Amino acid sequence: MKAAAIALLASLAITSLSFADIQAPPSSDNGPTRKLGRGLGNIFFGPTELFDSVFAVNFDEGNSAAWSYGLVRGIGRTFARFGYGVYDTVTFPFPTVKGTYYPPYRSSIPWINSGYQEFPPELGWETRFDYARDYQRTPW
Repeated sequence: MKAAAIALLASLAITSLSFADIQAPPSSDNGPTRKLGRGLGNIFFGPTELFDSVFAVNFDEGNSAAWSYGLVRGIGRTFARFGYGVYDTVTFPFPTVKGTYYPPYRSSIPWINSGYQEFPPELGWETRFDYARDYQRTPW
């Protein structure tokens, strides 16, 4: 009888584990390794903001605006990317933004013209990721 009770308790303990939640929490993708990768990406690929800004302004407002306002905007966004990249690279082991590893800048989702995407824009090749490419404004 004692052995049956122990076997029943053991089987209940084992079956209760099958109902455990094995999914990752929502912020598990944003850890220190992603922050380091985002920082290095912003440092090395931040200059693509220069070309992306010129092309975007050219698409929206024309050639004159592209080579004046677009160029100035691209230079400013390139330096901002570099600064954010250095910040993310230096502080990657620490959760700095409200106790998380999220980017320190405004997302481009609600602020279409002035926000930043998490990674620099991609130029010149097709990709399956839509976080850095807008098919309506790219010239190639």
